[in-house]
Amino acid sequence: MKSTGGSDAAKRRAGEAAAEQVTDGMAVGLGTGSTAAHAIDALGRAVDAGLDIVGVPTSFASRQCAIDRGIPIADLDEVDGLDIAIDGADQIVAESGDCIKGGGAAHTREKIVAAASEELLIVVDPTKVAETLDHTVAIEVIPAARTGVEAAVEGLDGTPTLRQASDKDGPVITDNGNLVVDADFGSIDDSAGLAASLSQVPGVVEHGLFVDYTSAVYIGSEDGVSETRY
Repeated sequence: MKSTGGSDAAKRRAGEAAAEQVTDGMAVGLGTGSTAAHAIDALGRAVDAGLDIVGVPTSFASRQCAIDRGIPIADLDEVDGLDIAIDGADQIVAESGDCIKGGGAAHTREKIVAAASEELLIVVDPTKVAETLDHTVAIEVIPAARTGVEAAVEGLDGTPTLRQASDKDGPVITDNGNLVVDADFGSIDDSAGLAASLSQVPGVVEHGLFVDYTSAVYIGSEDGVSETRY
């Protein structure tokens, strides 16, 4: 059951709390979304005050956000690993840290960056916290494989929907040039099992189930921030 909340102030508190974990000399993965943007804002202020870091963006949006705030950026293959990645989530189970991402269709690059990081810090407001994952799962799909992937989702008792763009005719196109299929599985009791099954489907580039990636979650609220480490 999701909790209430979700104000911009709550998101800002979560993002700023995670940004405080970044220290001089770190390479930092920069996530995508409104809460991660608050972390990038905070890092930009710290860089302006003298913090020496390099950021590795997970999307065009986070790249532009970092540039606008004066954060030096690099591609992942230009750094020797990442110390920390800070990112948001569409939904997270606070007890385990398992989460669903992909609302911004950046989950493939987000997962690549998360896997390359020593720590993944998830920043959310209380509306993103659930006892059991039940959010739709974003699946990045090679266009030629869409029908096969949708059939595989149905075979896993899911309901697939091709994500449509809001300001253009046709579907959403990812930064990687692929399509996004949103799969509704209802309540996900075995997130690890579902993640493994989706990864085996031909044509799936990546999916938005993040299992055993999270190092800590920062949940912002009207009163402050709670931190849970794993």
